[in-house]
Amino acid sequence: MNDAAHLATLTTLTTPITAELLRGALDLEPTGRGLLPHRLPAAARAQCADGQLAMAESQPSGVRLAFRTRATVVELDTLPTRRVYVGAPPRPDGVYELLVDGRPAGRATATGGDVLTVDLATGTATKEPGPVATLRFAELPGRAKAKDVEIWLPHNETTELVALRTDAPVEPAPARGRPVWLHHGSSISQGSDAAGPTTTWPAIAAALGGVELINLGFGGGALLDQFTARAIRDTPADLISVKIGINLVNADLMRLRAFGPAVHGFLDTIREGHPDTPLLVVSPLHCPLHEETPGPGAFDLDALAAGRLRFVATGDPAERAAGKLTLGVIRDELAGIVARRAAGDPHLRHLDGRELYGEADFAELPLPDGLHPDAATHRRIGERFNELVFADRHAAFVPEGAVIER
Repeated sequence: MNDAAHLATLTTLTTPITAELLRGALDLEPTGRGLLPHRLPAAARAQCADGQLAMAESQPSGVRLAFRTRATVVELDTLPTRRVYVGAPPRPDGVYELLVDGRPAGRATATGGDVLTVDLATGTATKEPGPVATLRFAELPGRAKAKDVEIWLPHNETTELVALRTDAPVEPAPARGRPVWLHHGSSISQGSDAAGPTTTWPAIAAALGGVELINLGFGGGALLDQFTARAIRDTPADLISVKIGINLVNADLMRLRAFGPAVHGFLDTIREGHPDTPLLVVSPLHCPLHEETPGPGAFDLDALAAGRLRFVATGDPAERAAGKLTLGVIRDELAGIVARRAAGDPHLRHLDGRELYGEADFAELPLPDGLHPDAATHRRIGERFNELVFADRHAAFVPEGAVIER
């Protein structure tokens, strides 16, 4: 029997995939072909028919299988949905990352799955079904001792889970007593252009800070929606951060008059379920595209014609006088709102996003498409967040008695 055949005979135990094996998901939907992890609950999804949000929240950024086992071989059957943009460069396949006892132990991409073809010029999309993909992680550390295994799902690719097979029994990973950090933000928080699911900036910050991540970063979907606020309200968490701004500018959905009350309402709703939980409001990172120019944002069609993906701002700076939002306007408003609320809310904090990524950072590490950070910039933002928020000198954000593992 050759080595491949011998390994195949070892992987004989199939473990049902249940919510107890998943971290970072708020819902698990049976689809008929598998189980689809969601980062918004069904009640929230029912209140919004936006296809962009539906796609983003079904992309499992921060979602991982977490189990304890003596297995040396792990197989995962998945059904990914790949996106192809007509005229744009091919997108890289989603990456699955394996951790053993918290350390990187393997990376893989899935061959197969459905293909969603999007025509940005017409706004139409077509979907072609494809086969289930099998990922195989072999040569894990030996069986003498049980180990904690995590499989981080792609942060940017809708992924249905079909089957989990191993060559030894599996049980849910035990709780490690770490504080749960729930973060909400835009595509930057979801991880656009990060190298993989463990290297989005929230995942990097969580690993450095010793916290368990729930990532509610939604590409194009950080719009102060009340159903998102209710999802945060109803989700157990020890630490909460909300990063507000860039989507409100590039979607151009509200004016200054509506912005302030919407922020207050969003925070009020969170506080209904988390009256004393440390809550951090983060303003936008530096982004020259929208610093002083309102939205809406749009694809640069000339760049697309040349095979490059870039964004442009289509507003006029003079429109700020009529209440149009820019990143500068939003930063000023957020700082004032948090300062006023903090007088009666001692657990509320504000962080200027330019402390995470500012003008000097842009000069060194520019945004490749004008909007999203690359892999190196994700690492810088994650490290900065850890330094500014989770480090001991900023322990006011960490609840008393919480165990932070370093």
